[in-house]
Amino acid sequence: MADSVVEEVVEVVQTVVENITEAVTNGTGKTPSSPEGIALAYGSLVVMALIPIFFGSFRSIIHQEQQKAAGEKLDTVTTKDAAMFPLIASCALLGLYIIFTVFSKDYINLLLSSYFFFLGVFAMSHVFSPFITGLVPTAVPLHTYTLVMTKVQPAVTPALQQQQQSSNTSSSSSTEPEYIFNYKFTTHDCVCLVFCAAIGVWYLWQKHWIANNLLGLAFAFNGIELLNLNSVQTGALLLGGLFFYDIFWVFGTNVMVTVARSFEAPIKLVFPQDLLEKGFSASNFAMLGLGDIVIPGIFIALLLRFDKSLNRGSHSYFHATFFAYLLGLLSTIFVMHIFKHAQPALLYLVPFCLGAPALLALIKGDFAAFIKYEDVPEDETTEGGEQKTAAAGGTEVTKRVTRGDTRKDK
Repeated sequence: MADSVVEEVVEVVQTVVENITEAVTNGTGKTPSSPEGIALAYGSLVVMALIPIFFGSFRSIIHQEQQKAAGEKLDTVTTKDAAMFPLIASCALLGLYIIFTVFSKDYINLLLSSYFFFLGVFAMSHVFSPFITGLVPTAVPLHTYTLVMTKVQPAVTPALQQQQQSSNTSSSSSTEPEYIFNYKFTTHDCVCLVFCAAIGVWYLWQKHWIANNLLGLAFAFNGIELLNLNSVQTGALLLGGLFFYDIFWVFGTNVMVTVARSFEAPIKLVFPQDLLEKGFSASNFAMLGLGDIVIPGIFIALLLRFDKSLNRGSHSYFHATFFAYLLGLLSTIFVMHIFKHAQPALLYLVPFCLGAPALLALIKGDFAAFIKYEDVPEDETTEGGEQKTAAAGGTEVTKRVTRGDTRKDK
């Protein structure tokens, strides 16, 4: 009798000890991750962050050249946009926090997941199209199609003709169609779209971390390629504003962490820390927000274009800032691992990404050209890509340093 009681007590004590040990080892109650698993998770996040920055920077140059060749207006982040972005981001973040607090997270995430599904499918198509179309078998015929939407011009009446003459507008220009939508694609692009849609459905159905990362990487690639800063000063203003934004919302409140954990959308890269223990069904994730990749990434891409403007045959500023970003990211992971608390990544990334090129410019004697460099001047006209100049007796326009002027300025 006494032996059976002792055995039961021992079993109860062992169970309690196991539960306490698990809770202490991992505050989330999840299976503790091995040091190898943690190293694999954070190492994978670092690699996934570096890939879109490196290749997206070179793709941004190609994208700009294509836009200029087509006579299109370059989409840029202006100084005003950079100044307003932290305020807009704060309002959006606080709004999401209130929504997740008031309404059910399931319905909100379903709506947001559907929205990001359509965006993600087209983002992946843009990134993966050169690779997937090359793998399409020759049995699939290659045909080209064009979707066009134009605005119907009004008929030229005597009153309209008189109005055009009074405003010195050519009547022939009114007969030219105004294109609202003009998209050209091939049958191979359709195959790529179907493949990317299948990944999107996989994400919607299972929310698998691999599908999440494919969508997230596609967003990061497109953001770095298509978003262009118009000057180094604008980039410094944007990074500086988001530096304080990140610190406030992570250390000052629990808003950022709450939204990041509640928001089930491919706006972050994740990798399981317990992959070695549970395989692809792992559930204890380390994460990195896409903003910590795209925001420094578009600044690093600007520095690559600055390197090309110098015509020295090297990418010293790009390589230095790219390496500085790596150091900043490793510093973030190190501090987070030591203090066991979420860290604002931009707290470490911004000083590294701004300090490295500025220090290199001081050493190489390029600091004046570096500060005044403008990749796309804000007053650049859309017709022929010509820049406004100040004529005698005309309106004074501040002289800006562009790619062609940087070497002359030095």
